[in-house]
Amino acid sequence: MPNFVISYLGGDHPKTPEEGQKHMADYQQWLGALGDAVISPANPFKDTHVVTPDGAVSKGSQTHMSGYTMVKADTIEEAIKMAQDCPFLKINGTLEVSEQVQMSMDK
Repeated sequence: MPNFVISYLGGDHPKTPEEGQKHMADYQQWLGALGDAVISPANPFKDTHVVTPDGAVSKGSQTHMSGYTMVKADTIEEAIKMAQDCPFLKINGTLEVSEQVQMSMDK
């Protein structure tokens, strides 16, 4: 069964601690509903830096990716259906769903 990465892009920050708690409760409920399909549930990013080909480094993200969740599913359509229920969409975030390519590092 393939693995899929659900990438979190953008989204509004909670305006109050109560909003934040509600969002986290919704997020935990969503993950619970996915059950064993969840491989890696919550992987938020912070302190992102961009490194360019010439070696220059700048603080911030070019893509505004704030984290990801990894799930297993039979098809990309099944993974997309999982993502469509994610509460991140309710805070004006966008999700990208990608199949992870398994690569062999054998020589």
